[in-house]
Amino acid sequence: MNPGVAYAFAAFAIWGLFPIYFKALHSIGAVEMLAHRMAWSMVFLLVVLTVRRQWSWIVPVMRNRRQLARFAASAVLLSTNWGIYIWAVNDGRIVEASLGYFINPLINVLFGMAFLHERLRPLQWVSVVIAAAGVLWLTWANGAPPWISLALALTFGGYGLLRKTARLGALEGLTLETMLLCPLAAIYLAILGTHGTSGFGHASFGVKVLLIAAGPITAVPLLLFAAGARRIPLSMLGLIQYITPSLQLLIGVLIYQEPFGHDRLMGYGAIWAALAVYSLEGIWRARQVAPPKPIGSGAR
Repeated sequence: MNPGVAYAFAAFAIWGLFPIYFKALHSIGAVEMLAHRMAWSMVFLLVVLTVRRQWSWIVPVMRNRRQLARFAASAVLLSTNWGIYIWAVNDGRIVEASLGYFINPLINVLFGMAFLHERLRPLQWVSVVIAAAGVLWLTWANGAPPWISLALALTFGGYGLLRKTARLGALEGLTLETMLLCPLAAIYLAILGTHGTSGFGHASFGVKVLLIAAGPITAVPLLLFAAGARRIPLSMLGLIQYITPSLQLLIGVLIYQEPFGHDRLMGYGAIWAALAVYSLEGIWRARQVAPPKPIGSGAR
């Protein structure tokens, strides 16, 4: 197996298992959980960068106000995405959260058109229209838009857009984002501790260990993803990414018994059909533009 496939598969599988992790921390409030995730991610990333002696980027970035502003915006979007997801999981809405990550690739297409002046190809338009029909059906069936799904897709799509145009690697970018967020997280955790309302302070030993583990649990799949993305085609990476929402959906329905009736099946079915059209079109196009093999390079 191509090592890149293994790295990408592991990254998306870990992200797909996140509902089980956050459910295990249900005794901790969503905002406090988010603050701990920021704080312990910062600690872990500092250790990783120190071991790798990978600090040469920090001074140029800190001197670039425009770059800092861009990463401050991406940090806000990332923390918002994290916070909504943590709350959704512990409010029994794993299935609805999974939909956000099914929709996300199509949101990326729309953002590319709106902000990067990319042109949609005919089949991409077809996939967007089919997905929009699925969202409209879910809105009609539920009596309200699937706002959790849309909020997760939009915040992560916006985050991806900002990171796409930022000149900083995955590890360094996440470190800078957590650096910008960590002071707020530390202040919030200090206030909880001062007032005796900290869930961490009253938690069992196992819950404390799980909260501290938020650092590597956040950073390791990101590093695996970055390693995989460098080794495999983008079209293949795009297909593998559906492991995450698929696992989340299965966990929500099979483990936590969340409802998934006929109406949801129809809405999700439309979105899955849209993703199939989008993915197959991407694979077909990648093959069309692939450079021809040299003469004599076939099997012998």
